[in-house]
Amino acid sequence: MEEFASGWKRNYYGKGDVLVYRLERTGNSPRPVFGANFKMLVYGDAFWPTYTTGDNSGLIATDSMKNFIQREVLAFPGNDLEDCCRYLAAKFLETYPQVEGAQVSAEEVPFAGVGGSAVAFAPGGPERAAARLELNRSGAVELVSGLRGFRLLRLGGSAFQGFVRDRYTTLPDIANRPLHMWLDLEWLYRDSDAAFSGGEIPKQVRAIVHQVFCAFESGSIQQVIYQMGTKMLASIPAIAEVRLEANNRTWDTVAECGDELGVFTDSRPPYGCLGLRLRR
Repeated sequence: MEEFASGWKRNYYGKGDVLVYRLERTGNSPRPVFGANFKMLVYGDAFWPTYTTGDNSGLIATDSMKNFIQREVLAFPGNDLEDCCRYLAAKFLETYPQVEGAQVSAEEVPFAGVGGSAVAFAPGGPERAAARLELNRSGAVELVSGLRGFRLLRLGGSAFQGFVRDRYTTLPDIANRPLHMWLDLEWLYRDSDAAFSGGEIPKQVRAIVHQVFCAFESGSIQQVIYQMGTKMLASIPAIAEVRLEANNRTWDTVAECGDELGVFTDSRPPYGCLGLRLRR
């Protein structure tokens, strides 16, 4: 079930998995490929008769929502997800007066220039930017930015030991493991205007994640994400709250020759899931 920052809704509907690729082929754009997967949800009393009586007279078809998103991205003048979500939500409310509010979320489909080329591209990532905005007739209710899909591998300097041992425990203490961690994170702003940074704040967050993971020797994944979150708050004044969720995807050992050499394979489910929320 979806949640809205503005509170409980007795009904909502919309369209998800709306893929858009806007290509600027002039050779002068800072972002020639703007790729994103959008989801739009709308709510309002005008749509209640559809649920109760099947009266669709006030309903905007979800297929029309898909067409609206894909066509309006052509008119969007910017290059970052937050601004695009704001543009689409505001335009939709302007176009359809029966809509009381809209939540637009987007996840980047990244592409990177091949060898720095401005005309040839390949899929980027795996991490990708994300954004979510809720807008109603009174203004912006929520604006959240994020980065999803980090796949981080550290060859050493990660321990996990000293945990509770009882009759359910089979995991040995590990003083120096190769850590394979997945990470998603999102953040809220002290001032919503700061969200429209042209991608600068996500760039800073990505750098902090990489710096901490490279430099910090940890006793647990919880300690790693705590270091990332506290550094984000300390380094980026515009951020009011940060939320992090990590998965322990440390590979299964096939064979090792001491601590220097080993063969590993993908970990099997289930996997550890660890979350953290930090506020100023």
